[in-house]
Amino acid sequence: MSKNTHNLRESIETILYKSIDSSPELVSRFFKTSPSDYAEFEQFLGITTPTLRKIAKQYIGLPLAVIEELLQSKFNEERLFALIILVSQYKKMDSLAKEDIYQFYLNNINQINNWNLVDISAHHIIGCHLWSRDRSVLLKLAQSSSMWKKRISIVATWYFIKRQDFKYTINIVSMLMTDKHDLIHKACGWMLREVGKQNIGTLKKFLNLYKTQMPRTMLRYAIEKFPKPIRKQYLLSN
Repeated sequence: MSKNTHNLRESIETILYKSIDSSPELVSRFFKTSPSDYAEFEQFLGITTPTLRKIAKQYIGLPLAVIEELLQSKFNEERLFALIILVSQYKKMDSLAKEDIYQFYLNNINQINNWNLVDISAHHIIGCHLWSRDRSVLLKLAQSSSMWKKRISIVATWYFIKRQDFKYTINIVSMLMTDKHDLIHKACGWMLREVGKQNIGTLKKFLNLYKTQMPRTMLRYAIEKFPKPIRKQYLLSN
């Protein structure tokens, strides 16, 4: 790490520490941090996401070298801060720079290792970048042993869903149907619900095929916007 990179990271860390507006306990309540849970070793500073977004606006031009350093942080908020900036940069860049950011994301994918980090970035970078490209990388991520790579694969399809393209969402949900982790069930159910917002017929067709096989949490998330009597019918068939 160069001296400039080191100094810039230290400067950002100082600003973040001075911007603490909550507590580690309050921020971490949204995560499972008990022994053996997915966020057992996650550490928090106590900074809310709106505050991180506000500070990030001052660092839109942050070099990738510094973003990479922040992604190595043990603190969830520093990694989240880095991804907020990365998403902002991707949206503003030309096609060549977008490719660099996409590759950077994949190269640092192991540091995108909690649900808030995935959900704030996967569709904006991975999904957007693959819209008009070969999407097979999503299938590889869905087959990974990493829960977070699996979640990236399905959340990335949100970009497609908003553009009336449901094929990869349906395919990946089908692949992840037997996954054991509830964070995958929730993400899949969430994306199915998003499909329903765009095309209720597509969602109902999928549910009618798989309602008896779907993990209950996935089904609950998928039918959350349905009228109560219809939700009850689906749950009784599960």
